[in-house]
Amino acid sequence: MLKFVIYLVTPAGYDYLTAHKQKMEYALSDRDVNLLIMKAPKKYEEEIKEFCYNNSCKDDTLIISDSNDIVQTLKQQGFLTAGFYHNENRDETFYDVLYAVTDVDELNCKSYDEVYRRLRQIPWDILETDRLFVRESTVEDVTDFYRIYSDPSITKYMEDLFQDPEQEIAYMQDYIKQMYGFYGFGMWTVMEKQSGEIIGRAGLSVREGYDVPELGFVIERKHQGKGYAKEVCEAILEYAKCELCFDEVQALVIKENEASLKLLQKLGFAYEKDVTEGGQLYRLMKKKSGEGDKRGI
Repeated sequence: MLKFVIYLVTPAGYDYLTAHKQKMEYALSDRDVNLLIMKAPKKYEEEIKEFCYNNSCKDDTLIISDSNDIVQTLKQQGFLTAGFYHNENRDETFYDVLYAVTDVDELNCKSYDEVYRRLRQIPWDILETDRLFVRESTVEDVTDFYRIYSDPSITKYMEDLFQDPEQEIAYMQDYIKQMYGFYGFGMWTVMEKQSGEIIGRAGLSVREGYDVPELGFVIERKHQGKGYAKEVCEAILEYAKCELCFDEVQALVIKENEASLKLLQKLGFAYEKDVTEGGQLYRLMKKKSGEGDKRGI
């Protein structure tokens, strides 16, 4: 769990941050996260290590700096780090750094926590509904996915997993890094709140040749008929509109997949045209943000 956000910066960065400190502290006030703004001493790595040792918090600390030298030194020491740009260091280049802060006034506790989780390889919590919880998938979820996909009805209209679990695990590792890490969204894991059981997958993907994100969903056979697919898809569409600012979402469905077509219509999707992908004919369905939101279906 993230406990400390430390800005270890040059004098120019320190002056900039102290002018914004009150607003930064307020943004973290709703969570038990401590903000420290420090000028980088000559032997900063030793002082930071001593601080983390005294507070037993190395694994719970995110260190942000406006100096690439500081970032690289701390990374070598095993710290979680990010870059920081301000008016006096626009020419700074941060090498092999996943995140760089630009406007500290726009950051809140969720922003820091998401950076921390990505660096710690902890899945992001995406959303929850009355009965369901949605988070990013993990390698450990693959075993549950094989259970879900083992029913022939699941793979009748969609691509199956790799026959070799090791290939699927390798694919998931790449997916987490490339899809979640680059786009910030993807296909996620759906869990039933009451039981804590993984019951399916749902989310948004990027299909080559299309500019619109694509909705996808699969619910385990024994949990079908409970309205879970509609519940999670409604929440994902709201998330796509409000959190990701997508104006439109599409879905590609095989004509014979009547259950999915009916669900998409209830969600407000409208048929646009037929398309062929990989030799398979699909119906391209689209929904613009706001359309169908008040149908009461």
